Amino acid sequence: MWRTKLIYLAAVLFVIVLGLESRAFADELPLFISRHFGDALWGSMVYFGFRLLLTRRQLLLSFWLSLLFSYGIEFSQLYQADWINSIRATVLGGLVLGKGFLWIDLLRYTIGITVVFVLDRAISQAYKDKHWR
Repeated sequence: MWRTKLIYLAAVLFVIVLGLESRAFADELPLFISRHFGDALWGSMVYFGFRLLLTRRQLLLSFWLSLLFSYGIEFSQLYQADWINSIRATVLGGLVLGKGFLWIDLLRYTIGITVVFVLDRAISQAYKDKHWR
């Protein structure tokens, strides 16, 4: 179990680095990538975070919780009180809570979460097949 948790922790950290780099080098990346990949990576990070916490649970649970969490964060951006906007104005607060609601972000999160879920399921199945022989 600890090995699996370590793998998911590494995945979380790797995706965070990719996401930060996609923002830092946005001007040097193709426009499609700089516009869409950051949010897809954020959704991927959320999925890997749930896998880290729920290692012994089914992958599908992490998939649905990731979508619910990501959508919840996005819809929370419709709430614009001073206290939460002051949190969003910080670097960490902006990265976690976002700044403004965009419908397209829901699609980006869904794609990112779905891609890593499918990859995770394929890798998990291949691992099980290898060890059951």
